Amino acid sequence: MQIVYSWSSLEKEKDRYDFAQIEKDLAYLNGLNKKLFIQIQDRFFDPRHKHVPLYLQTDPIYRGGLVEQYDNPGENKPVASGWVAQQWNPAVRQRYQQLLLALATRFDGRVMGVNLPETAIDPKTKRDKTGFSCEKYFNAEVENLSFARKVFKQSYVVQYVNFWPCEWDNDHQYMSRLFALAEKEKVGLGGPDIIPNKKSHMKNAYPFFHQYKGKLALVAMAVQEPTLTYTNPQTRKPFTREEFSDYAKSYLGVDIIFWSTSSPWLMQDKTTTNR
Repeated sequence: MQIVYSWSSLEKEKDRYDFAQIEKDLAYLNGLNKKLFIQIQDRFFDPRHKHVPLYLQTDPIYRGGLVEQYDNPGENKPVASGWVAQQWNPAVRQRYQQLLLALATRFDGRVMGVNLPETAIDPKTKRDKTGFSCEKYFNAEVENLSFARKVFKQSYVVQYVNFWPCEWDNDHQYMSRLFALAEKEKVGLGGPDIIPNKKSHMKNAYPFFHQYKGKLALVAMAVQEPTLTYTNPQTRKPFTREEFSDYAKSYLGVDIIFWSTSSPWLMQDKTTTNR
């Protein structure tokens, strides 16, 4: 089971952490003989959601803590806006790493893994007072990943990767550098979407997953609610469970699939069980 926890839900105030919900979820899953992956969310896909601690948004050193970004929520869905933490700001990044350290101190070896959210962001303005640049963002994400691997010594560490800002078809070598680093440091990789042969993904992360099949510590990917909106261009019908699974295993080398709870086949299984 993968469960997303927002930064603000875990750090109520500066250096005051609240992991009660993780403990509750972990106890429940242990009772079912299931394992837990925790996703530490620092980006949000709704303009109403600014789920980072308030001190990041008010203390001038953090420059607001967040920047507004665009998001494509699925096939034939309008572009939406949301927020992303300024990981390229060293002060913000240091606080995020303190959260990672606190989580590792409490949960390393107790949870199966921790995953860092997708790399894709699209700031509404790339020239702002926060000092954003695509290179700074890439380096910040890599630093966070290496830090997570350092403090989580027993649990898996998985970085979700789909796109990098400013990059297409590895023209900045962000994608190739990340995969090489993941293999070297025994880091797992994954992604928020399994969409068979999706052209945009085929120009970004997918070919690297294929190239690194069997070389990474773990590959864990998700079929989320937006993923379920995509249709198979051959059948003109929504992708089936088998189509997702076959592509994930045969091409991407996926070890674990996290299914959205709204997946039709899970709803069908639930109905059958209730009967």
